[in-house]
Amino acid sequence: MENQIEPLEKFGPYELHELINTGGMSEVWLATDSSQKHFALRRMLPVSPFAFTQKRRFDRGCEILKLVSDHPLIISYIEHGKIRGRRYMLMEYLEGQNLKLLAAEGDPVLTENIAAILIDAAEALQHVHDCHYMHLDFKPENVMLSRNASVRLLDFDLSKRRPEKPEKSKDNPGTPAYMSPEQLQRQPFDHRVDIFAFGVSAFELLTGQKPFPGDSPDHILRRHLDRSDFVDPRAYNPDIPLAMEKVILKCIETQMDDRYPHMSVLMRDLESALCV
Repeated sequence: MENQIEPLEKFGPYELHELINTGGMSEVWLATDSSQKHFALRRMLPVSPFAFTQKRRFDRGCEILKLVSDHPLIISYIEHGKIRGRRYMLMEYLEGQNLKLLAAEGDPVLTENIAAILIDAAEALQHVHDCHYMHLDFKPENVMLSRNASVRLLDFDLSKRRPEKPEKSKDNPGTPAYMSPEQLQRQPFDHRVDIFAFGVSAFELLTGQKPFPGDSPDHILRRHLDRSDFVDPRAYNPDIPLAMEKVILKCIETQMDDRYPHMSVLMRDLESALCV
């Protein structure tokens, strides 16, 4: 059926058939090559010649994905470069939706496979850390799920090298709702910010609520630091196993040293809590 879709645009050797998604600085297309093989082609939106930060971020995301994509739970990298001056990256095409959309729709492919999905997402994040990188934008929106519940972690534009010890960042990458207190306070951080983001994401996917809701980064930070009105996940969803709640709560501890030290330790407790 997809082979019958007429191309909307020719982009170098690729035909662009359908606009899948548009983000802050790029768009993703369903593309085919001369052999009619399907790909996801991510193309940078037109920007000013002086938009150096966006260009570096796009290029960095491509290079890091190239380094970490040798894993079945990471979206597969194929190539990147420029065509007619436009930056692009070619990736595997996966029919499905991200976890944010699936959760909003109450899709049974998510609800019926949530334990395996959480474990797979954690394993993908562990692989990124094992490759000496931090994702820095882990959230349901950046985890794709195929129609047969196969997980792919994507979007490495904000990723950085994993430091030996916590370091300050010149910028403040991430999505505030999933950022740790040390990030929001612009303090030194390390890979444990990804562990925090995983805990926030698991909380949200299992309850339909964010643990630290807020209208601004400052409001969210206040909720982090003053947890007097914090609601445990099992109060929203009593079906969550007690052991799973403990895993989530350890992930989202305010102090870095109170969280899991590594994804491997989190994975051990996660699999035990979910009886896998």
